Amino acid sequence: MSLTLWTRTSDYLYRDARLALHTVLALLAGYLLLTLFVYLLPASLVDIEFSEEVQEHQSPLLDALMKGISWFGSNLGAIISIVVATLGFWLARRRREALFVLATVGSLPVIAGTKLIMNRSRPTADLVRVVYEAQFQSFPSGHVTFYTVFFGFIAYLMYRMRGWPTPVRVGIGSFSLLLVFTVPFSRVYLGVHWGTDVLAGFFLGLSLLIGLLTWYNKSGDIKDIPV
Repeated sequence: MSLTLWTRTSDYLYRDARLALHTVLALLAGYLLLTLFVYLLPASLVDIEFSEEVQEHQSPLLDALMKGISWFGSNLGAIISIVVATLGFWLARRRREALFVLATVGSLPVIAGTKLIMNRSRPTADLVRVVYEAQFQSFPSGHVTFYTVFFGFIAYLMYRMRGWPTPVRVGIGSFSLLLVFTVPFSRVYLGVHWGTDVLAGFFLGLSLLIGLLTWYNKSGDIKDIPV
């Protein structure tokens, strides 16, 4: 999905609150269906086969690349990402944007709570290749949820900041979207999540992102964009 398509969708959802609500309900329904599926089949053939496909090509270089993609969702990586982005907008005198970027921290307790409810175990070495051991529960993927909320919101802001230099907006926005759409494969490749984990994380993250965008757009006049 391109940056333009992503942000046009966000704008459309902003103009039609009912569509936003229906979209969130559909995403949550998908999340609940995945939860039921995982509850009935903790390690399904679908998950195992998807992991085998993603892990079919392996190399030390690919291992390092996938670890690098996932780093932004580690405890240290997430803290640094949020702090740097918040300070960046604050120093640029975009105080409202800085506060909303900081508000993405709210996704973390949601992730922790949903993991505790499901309490699904991580993939094991007898079923998939496990590059490194991860902590906490597996469902949904916290990395995918966080990336969708945080980096999805950063990408949206880059589209809206028409007064900022185009190379900066395109560079940061494209990098943010690249992380959103590659982290699901990173988590499965590393053997720390099943395919259903990352799909559920995307559903949950997109629901939270739509809520955040709606809140942001209703919180004040939109600047740097023609009406």
